[in-house]
Amino acid sequence: MEQQPVQEQSWAPEAIGRPIPNSPHAVSVALPRWEDVIGYEEKKPDVMTRLASGYPRFFIHPSVQELAGRIGNGRPCLPFPSRQAAELCAEYIRHSCGDGAEAVSVGGLHGVRAGTDGHAALRAFWQHTGLIVSTRQAKAQLAGRTAGSEDEEVRRSLRARLAGFYDCSEDDVLLAPTGMAALFAALRAVTTRMPGQPTAQLGFPYVDTLKLQQKLGRGAVFLHHLEDLGKRLGALLRRRALAGCFCEIPGNPLLGSADLRQVSPVLREHGVPLVLDDVVATPMNVDLTGHADLIATSLTKFIAGTGDVMGGALVCNPRSPYYGVLRRIANAQHEELLWGEDLRVLEAQAKEFPERMKRHNQNGLCIAERLRRHPAVERVWYPKWEFTDAYEALRRKDGGWGALVTFLPRHAEVNAPAIYDRLRLCKGPSLGTVFTLACPFTLLAHYTELDWAEACGVSRYLIRLSVGLEEAEEVWRRLEQALGASDQPDRSD
Repeated sequence: MEQQPVQEQSWAPEAIGRPIPNSPHAVSVALPRWEDVIGYEEKKPDVMTRLASGYPRFFIHPSVQELAGRIGNGRPCLPFPSRQAAELCAEYIRHSCGDGAEAVSVGGLHGVRAGTDGHAALRAFWQHTGLIVSTRQAKAQLAGRTAGSEDEEVRRSLRARLAGFYDCSEDDVLLAPTGMAALFAALRAVTTRMPGQPTAQLGFPYVDTLKLQQKLGRGAVFLHHLEDLGKRLGALLRRRALAGCFCEIPGNPLLGSADLRQVSPVLREHGVPLVLDDVVATPMNVDLTGHADLIATSLTKFIAGTGDVMGGALVCNPRSPYYGVLRRIANAQHEELLWGEDLRVLEAQAKEFPERMKRHNQNGLCIAERLRRHPAVERVWYPKWEFTDAYEALRRKDGGWGALVTFLPRHAEVNAPAIYDRLRLCKGPSLGTVFTLACPFTLLAHYTELDWAEACGVSRYLIRLSVGLEEAEEVWRRLEQALGASDQPDRSD
């Protein structure tokens, strides 16, 4: 497989707001300076007016806005991929704030119109559930194009390939428009099985995984300490029932893994399904089928790799004791919402994913090891060294530790922004791309709750790297240049 060239000049200050990659469907955006990230989070006009793209659940693309305008009739509106999705959103808005939101269909287009009071809830539903209209779908619908009959063949091909990754039947794979939509499908399935019961989040999660359970479920119990998770979970389940537990293997951004050898027996004893998210590790590196009841994944990340397409999948694990009931519920609630043009991109990219992931593993390990030895770095988080036994119990024979690496510079309050600003690599949200992508993760994901994140051990000065397929030596050279000029007093101080 050919090496990926470093994307030139995407790190320069004047690159702010440019799509990464240079595509109308890009899912990342250049935020080349630390202050740009803060400006983005605080919605400062000098940053927001320069954004040409962004992650689609957070940034409403101009084509999606135009589609919304056709449906909204002057009211706040967002389009949705189906009437059912729109009705779920309208119900959520009414329940959340009493706004008289309505699901509407106009000329085959579906959307939700909300009042002023419901606008925030409308955006929250779009963001947390991932039931979005992709840029490709928006452009097609604006041009009057509809889904093609050939989509079904591509859909079956993609499901069959994913089934091979997860050692299950093609019928056990349900495709979704995003990874969050797959998690939402899992949440709906477990809460339908146990109505009225809350769920639990095991380990520090990606921000929207917890928000989804809190806002769209029946509340969430947060157990973020991985050290004694089995005991804490057992004590919780002796006090109350749960509809399900959600857990990322490994977690993002601290890359530690819950010990499923301790967690699974406790959950089985109490009849509680376990929903696992393998986005960071990928099915090439870990086998979760001995523990998971449902597996939710984002196809946008490593499986696609291009950074210009959205998609997700929910896998019903045939080895689960709840397989029959969860698969029946999930199938009854499922709609085929992944747009055909996105399907074709994903299906083509999934063919090369296993070979790409080997390179990602090699490069990720190389960069993690070198960062760990660098005197300007206080701490490195990487699955090889975080809760090692728990991860190794899941790692496939030929699997690796992935390409996500998080580090904290020494004297981080001063040095982290300076290092980030000097770094001559792509800088923006998302992960899993064939090009290396850096971001100050805690600022992007938890800006309104930084104190809470730090109380959970997640520093606001973390820098997260998604290591791509460029020549590892070139990636390291650029990292070393950024690190080298920082304040580096002797470690004995």
